[in-house]
Amino acid sequence: MLQPPVMPRCFIGSLQAELIEKQQNQLYRQRFALNGKQNVEIEIDHKKYISFCSNDYLGLASHPAIITAYKEGCELYGAGSGSAHLVTGYHQIHQRLEESLAEFTGFPRVLLFSTGYMANLAIVTSLLEKNESIIEDRLNHASIIDAALLSKASLSRYQHLDMNSLIRQLERCELDSRKLIATDSIFSMDGDLAPIEAIIEQAQQYNAWVMVDDAHGFGVCGKTGRGSLQQQQINTQDVTVYMATFGKAWGTFGAFVAGSHELIETLIQNARSYIYTTAPPAALAYATLKSLEIVEQESWRREHLNLLVKTFRKGAAQLNLPITNSMTAIQPLMIGDSSKAINISQELKNKGFWVTAIRPPTVPKKTARLRITFSANHQLHHVEKLLEALDKVIKI
Repeated sequence: MLQPPVMPRCFIGSLQAELIEKQQNQLYRQRFALNGKQNVEIEIDHKKYISFCSNDYLGLASHPAIITAYKEGCELYGAGSGSAHLVTGYHQIHQRLEESLAEFTGFPRVLLFSTGYMANLAIVTSLLEKNESIIEDRLNHASIIDAALLSKASLSRYQHLDMNSLIRQLERCELDSRKLIATDSIFSMDGDLAPIEAIIEQAQQYNAWVMVDDAHGFGVCGKTGRGSLQQQQINTQDVTVYMATFGKAWGTFGAFVAGSHELIETLIQNARSYIYTTAPPAALAYATLKSLEIVEQESWRREHLNLLVKTFRKGAAQLNLPITNSMTAIQPLMIGDSSKAINISQELKNKGFWVTAIRPPTVPKKTARLRITFSANHQLHHVEKLLEALDKVIKI
């Protein structure tokens, strides 16, 4: 009988040394298993907490109507899609969701993806080749940075929100080559907004394309939840590529890319992260159509979310807490030192609040923080209790 291969001791030892170093530098990551539904009240290891670190901004992840739609979708279409999009995995309900999203966003066409990460990989690697350029905000999501690194394009990064820095990067690009400016709309760790109109102005001047990742704005921003473009009154014709996700404000799972007919056809033909993967379950698309209905009809969720943010910011200012200028559902509490951030997070857990400490390399060195996020399912008394707890633990 063949014996299983023995892992070389030097291999195991080197990995162990790296893990120990992470632990010593307070950069070790751990998973915690939730018991029950995703909501503002959660249970972990038989203890209940009020969660302030989910991206379930509109409180739809456990919405009864969406759960019912998911069940109905499974009954109608089965639990899995069974194949890739270009084989037999693409269902009429996927097509219906794409068409509904195109109408909702105002773009000609939409293409569904399993995750935002896969969507961003598809965009950059399909559109850019060697000797072409992608210019990114320095604090863009890791998926856009990774997409650029995996492509053959030349990557440059401008200083966060700095249009003069963007101009300098554009001036370094070859005049007649393809250029893609990529930016988050709302930056996931800072909660601040990209100046999309100013980016478009520079793109038009330097003959560049514009890509907007609206993962944290879609459903939340704008009068009817159409996202950051609606909120900033941006014409969709001025944005070459638009990407957003369902796993945050929409409460389900997956992502999409919106743009011209030519863009979507290019992704279908060239995007490896679309071609070589199993399609999302049709039942998931069916449930996401229900999310779309709720996002459009229940504007009170966005209104309540904004009230929670204003209440928190007012209370934090009165307590002199080190918050940033973010006016979004993402409210970073800047700590700096990773060990201190972990200790404060643990003290909050002891008081019944689940708030994750975010450390390098997710954020730049010496900018460790507590990433506090709000959901429409939070109540004002949740915010008041959190502020009381923060007032005590920050002084420890």
